[in-house]
Amino acid sequence: MEKIDPTSRVGKDVELAEGVEIGPWCELDGKIRLGRNARLMSNVKLRGPLTIGANVTIYPWAVLGYPAQDFKVKPDSPTGGLVIGDDCTFREAVTVHAATHTEIPTRVGHACYFMVQSHVGHDCQIGNNVTIVNGAVLGGHCEIFDNVTIGGLAAIHQFTRIGRFAFVSGHSGFTTDIPPFCMGYGRNRMQGINQVGLRRAKFPREHIQKLRTVFRQALQSVVTRAEAIAICESFARECPPAQEIADFLRASKRPIAPGALRPPRELAAFLQARRRGEEVWGLESEESSI
Repeated sequence: MEKIDPTSRVGKDVELAEGVEIGPWCELDGKIRLGRNARLMSNVKLRGPLTIGANVTIYPWAVLGYPAQDFKVKPDSPTGGLVIGDDCTFREAVTVHAATHTEIPTRVGHACYFMVQSHVGHDCQIGNNVTIVNGAVLGGHCEIFDNVTIGGLAAIHQFTRIGRFAFVSGHSGFTTDIPPFCMGYGRNRMQGINQVGLRRAKFPREHIQKLRTVFRQALQSVVTRAEAIAICESFARECPPAQEIADFLRASKRPIAPGALRPPRELAAFLQARRRGEEVWGLESEESSI
């Protein structure tokens, strides 16, 4: 049987499964369904349409399902809402916004952990077993695959994709896609393969070693995307995760974060312009006047 603190306000369209607990000063508005044994600590704000799975724990001041931070969206705009899987945890002051589309909701998978003041923007699609650390933020329409960890205060640009078992370091910023099994750090850079995460997930040692070679040849060397895909597929028979990287690269519509030894895109563009003899940022005129 559900337990509802008398100070909380639960709307008439809210459905509560067996074992739900709603602590003091919570507000639940609109069409909401809480799964079995879901627990709202206190001061939680929920807005429907919203579906929350079983065994979900939501800490104080979390706000889930409210409208997108988008100038086109009004408080009463139609929305596909938010769908959350089972066994998730939302710590203090987490925000997850509803979709701007009516057909496809913002979606969070199973067993995800959102730490204090992390944010998921509208229309994001979050996989299973994803961890987002304190203060990390996802822009709208991001796609985060299973078993991804995003470090504290990291910022992920809208429409960015982060592949399975990737790890993003804290204080990083990404406007580029991060392929599966890779480690992102800094500003749009990749450090290497997420070896610790893959070992913990019981990936075969020989696959991890092959992925290191794939990273060096396909993601750290100066090659085209088509060449990178071909390199990955050349390892796919003996290392199936390499095919997963190839498929990710083929599907990406955004640039791919370069490996640490590749020059940044800005520097590469600068060097190419200098080789062509073009004036860059006024440097030619400055040199001629010295």
